[in-house]
Amino acid sequence: MKNKKILLILLTGFFFPLLLSGQSDNPSVRYANAYKQYLNAGCPLEKDSIKHFVYFARDREMIHNHPFLKVQRIAGAQIMYSWRQLEPERDGYDFSIIREDYNYLLSHGKKLFIQFQDVTFDLKYKAIPDYLMSVEFDGGCTPSINDNGIADGWVAKRWNAMVQHRFAILMKKLGEEFDGKIEGINLQESAVDINGKVDSTFTPKRYAESIKTNMLALKKAFPVSTTMQYANFMPGEWLPWEDEGYLRSVYQYGQKIGVGLGGPDLMVRREGQLNHIIAMMHENKFTVPLGIAVQDGNYIGKTCADNDYEDNPGQGLHGHENIVPLLHAFAKDFLHVSYMFWSCQEPYFSKDLLPCLTK
Repeated sequence: MKNKKILLILLTGFFFPLLLSGQSDNPSVRYANAYKQYLNAGCPLEKDSIKHFVYFARDREMIHNHPFLKVQRIAGAQIMYSWRQLEPERDGYDFSIIREDYNYLLSHGKKLFIQFQDVTFDLKYKAIPDYLMSVEFDGGCTPSINDNGIADGWVAKRWNAMVQHRFAILMKKLGEEFDGKIEGINLQESAVDINGKVDSTFTPKRYAESIKTNMLALKKAFPVSTTMQYANFMPGEWLPWEDEGYLRSVYQYGQKIGVGLGGPDLMVRREGQLNHIIAMMHENKFTVPLGIAVQDGNYIGKTCADNDYEDNPGQGLHGHENIVPLLHAFAKDFLHVSYMFWSCQEPYFSKDLLPCLTK
């Protein structure tokens, strides 16, 4: 028994330092504590060169008489417009809602930042026009399948050459009217729940190339206004362990052709975001603009993927800590962003963000 105890002590003494070393050398947690250096940030927010926009998603009517119109540090509104809205029928374009929003914001000294929608997170709604849902375009879209194997939305077939061609034509039409007028335009996030089992025409490599193809079409259509690709996750890899170079190549390509890079969900404590979008921004030097979105749930450290991101709808999370100063300081000094897109989710927008921007 005595010899066994001695052996156990020796083995413990040998392996324990290895365990500690393994933890400290684990690349997946290298930024786990990065946020802590910004815990002392407070209101009002430090002066910056960041352009702050309020994100209204598709609730464009909310911009009318909204409190943000009177806040000097807020540059304007980011509004989502779907492909279906902008091209209701083939070669039949309708930009009237963009004109209306642009002119309204302009009358209040604010700017418009367009978010282009071709993906939905609701099976009841498809973001693409009906004509794309034909044999010519291989159906135009495909369902996204969540981790539970349940379809939860629709993804445009960005990897289909015919769909890409129609996308490029639409961007060209938009650019002819709005380039140089609007502040910018961004494409929706790169993250999609698609695989070859759901759609046999899909491969992660082909998808990565399609993202870059659409980025180039966007840049050609908008040489003056800011262009941006939301690039947060890519199918077929999970960083840092499964690095196929897909997400990295999107960031490199954006820098090469002059398309800005950004993404949703400023999550400073969650490993997934820390190892993808946050790592991409922090570890590389960019001359193109970077943008980060504080979306619904982010004000309390959650995302829309969390079932409890709205603990008390309309009332918020009682007794929560205001992390707006932390998020801002992290985005400014750790990510070096040019744009922040703040969700108008209440009560956090009014109780947490506005006081920090107006004091």
